[in-house]
Amino acid sequence: MIWLIILIVLVVCVVLSTAYVVRQQHVAIVERLGKFDSIQGPGFHVKLPYCDKVFDVDLMTEDQHMTFDAKTSDNVTIELDVSIQYHVDASDVDAGSASGIWKSRYTLTDPVMQMKDYLADALRSQIPNRTLDEVFSEKDAIAQSIDEAVATKMLNYGIVLVTTLITSIRLPAEVQESMNHIIASKNHLESATNDANAERAKTVIAAQARAEAMAAEGQGIADQRIAIARGIKESIDTIKGSELSEADANRLFEFTQWIDMMRGFASKGASTVVLPNDFQSSRSQFDQFLAARETPRPDQSQPGQDSQLTQETCPEQGYPTDGADKG
Repeated sequence: MIWLIILIVLVVCVVLSTAYVVRQQHVAIVERLGKFDSIQGPGFHVKLPYCDKVFDVDLMTEDQHMTFDAKTSDNVTIELDVSIQYHVDASDVDAGSASGIWKSRYTLTDPVMQMKDYLADALRSQIPNRTLDEVFSEKDAIAQSIDEAVATKMLNYGIVLVTTLITSIRLPAEVQESMNHIIASKNHLESATNDANAERAKTVIAAQARAEAMAAEGQGIADQRIAIARGIKESIDTIKGSELSEADANRLFEFTQWIDMMRGFASKGASTVVLPNDFQSSRSQFDQFLAARETPRPDQSQPGQDSQLTQETCPEQGYPTDGADKG
């Protein structure tokens, strides 16, 4: 009974050691006695116990994130975060030792580190040829360039580089602060320029409006004066056409103008106006002033006559009567 149990256990161990299963999106590399034998696809397989050794190879795309530093042509040291996607080349599984699966297993001990070295070399050959602004603006072009350079090399090792992405560009703190200050200054300058242009436009428009308003006002005043002059001329012609003499017509027109002026003055509200108590007396004084203006000057008359003329012509002015010349 004991020997039967031992036999069953041995059979189970042998079966378990000879059978294996390969998962989907994986392949198995079989080595027999330490030498490459074959590549097995997904499914159930049997191997020779103690002779065959099986290695699992993942065919799914993997993602790796790496960080590199480089210096631009304007001497700014930057850090770049690079993301790469890659997988083992399974396009020629039946090629055996010439396939990409075989190369990925037996040509490189660490494909990821090899790709990192290639990427660092490609980046440091691209970044120094560009300024900092060009690195930001041509980020996709740089990624595509290094992707093409590294993909060709890695394909020789059975690795397919799907894509390379530059996900982030980091600057030193002082450089970033300076760039932010430059951008802020440019924005402030543009804002100030726009405000100045707007203010200038407002000033120009206001000046043009004032000029047009003054022109219109001047034209209105000119038209008004023309109309007034035309009305005055028509009024004088009408008065002259009556039986009044020309002197009486002029006096009547002046009196009419005076009445209109006083009416306009009174229409502005309460005001104080000083008027002579006797209009005829005021008229007489005005005539006397005119006569005095037409009197010959002292240098045109005999000595001693100027004071007499002044006293006789304008006695209302209070000139002295003793014959003295008061000028």
